[in-house]
Amino acid sequence: MTVSPRRNRPRRDENANLDADRVRQGVASVQQWTDGAWQVRGIGAGASVKTYRCPGCDQEIRPGVAHLVAWPADGLGDLTDRRHWHSGCWRARERRGPAVQRGRGSPRY
Repeated sequence: MTVSPRRNRPRRDENANLDADRVRQGVASVQQWTDGAWQVRGIGAGASVKTYRCPGCDQEIRPGVAHLVAWPADGLGDLTDRRHWHSGCWRARERRGPAVQRGRGSPRY
């Protein structure tokens, strides 16, 4: 008679279905700021496949970099209102002034 070793790990529910979109895109939450309510969704490094420009620092968010997407929570906007932010830039946005966007030929002073 052969005896199987004791199983010390809890059994996972093999029938548990994960929503692939929610796993890939994250779960949106509503955050209250002085400029209103924002839907915010974290984007993991594996799900980041395009280059975006962060409105907080005016730098690129490269593919493979974890960041977040924010859009107004009022429901009046559309997909063009979404902005991709570095996580630190999003948290510090109330402490910063508006980002100065310079042209290539303009002086840096």
